[in-house]
Amino acid sequence: MSHLELRHIDLAYGSNQIVRDLSMRLDKGRIGCLLGPSGCGKTTVLRSIAGFEPLSGGEIRLDGHLVSSTTFHLPPEQRRIGMVFQDYALFPHLSIRDNVGFGLRRMTTSDQRERVTELLTLVGLPDEGHKYPHELSGGQQQRVALARALAPRPSLLLLDEPFSNLDVELRERLSHEVRDIIKATETTAILVTHDQNEAFAVADEIGIMNEGRIQQWDSPYNLYHRPASRFVADFIGQGVLLPGTVENDHQVRVELGLLNSVIPVECGAHCAGCDGKCPVEVLLRPDDVVHDDASNLKARVVKKAFRGAEILYTLELASGARVLSLVPSHHNHALGEPIGIRLDVDHVITFHESSEQAAHTQTANRIQQTA
Repeated sequence: MSHLELRHIDLAYGSNQIVRDLSMRLDKGRIGCLLGPSGCGKTTVLRSIAGFEPLSGGEIRLDGHLVSSTTFHLPPEQRRIGMVFQDYALFPHLSIRDNVGFGLRRMTTSDQRERVTELLTLVGLPDEGHKYPHELSGGQQQRVALARALAPRPSLLLLDEPFSNLDVELRERLSHEVRDIIKATETTAILVTHDQNEAFAVADEIGIMNEGRIQQWDSPYNLYHRPASRFVADFIGQGVLLPGTVENDHQVRVELGLLNSVIPVECGAHCAGCDGKCPVEVLLRPDDVVHDDASNLKARVVKKAFRGAEILYTLELASGARVLSLVPSHHNHALGEPIGIRLDVDHVITFHESSEQAAHTQTANRIQQTA
């Protein structure tokens, strides 16, 4: 049985439908994430789980028990849910110890003191309990907010854009720390963010949201390498769609060569009248296009973005089509320079030209390149 389950939920503000027929499950001890652009409905879903928003359809169950439906609504304070807000929401007039212990009023004084000490040690602030929120950095305040949410041992932890007020370097470091803390307490959690780097750093599984629906609920690896739709392919990572042709059940030809797939390539009803040559678009990621000085296959550098250890090159092919290639930065080529490339594709993803959904998600057996 799933620890958290959303069954076909709908949420609306008047006539404005925000969430449509959304379902998801999360097992105990797992960290899930709702990831998507601003306005896609992810925070509204989080608020409905917390009990702040009533449902207009469907139901929410926590540890098997109904907490929300169109006819029943368990108050937020009775759901045993902890929440970490975007602005931390610490009490400025309380010390750090008192902030962390705020939800422990029913415990004895000695038990409160022991639990607060345990949490402050866990979040790396064992000697800061006497201070006040304004005396701490943003990253330290966020860890206090996390400790306060975890202190009552919630059944579920919700995090609403918890790193958005932090600078990029601190955001990356703290996201890994937060995951370690949540895992150490074996807490089930859901993160909401629009930043895929945060999602990848924290979550075990991620739901890509768009226009009030989950487009794909999957592992970070599968979202990147096996996207179920054009939206997911475009939103996760970087890449380009290159025109291709399905040669037979196991081969797709693109300008850069012939891709051989272990799993049969599906043409389906989209290929009526194709005369055996089904047109598709093939997703190529920057790591699929490898710089190789020895290759006879050339592409011209038209853009370059220096990223420290790597350079992201935009390369123009003979046809004028463009691909991306992520190359170690000691290979520093000039704009307009032709460079050798080869394909190294482990996952062949194609889309029918008239379809949003992936035509297939494949693992490449080998790549043959035409000279």
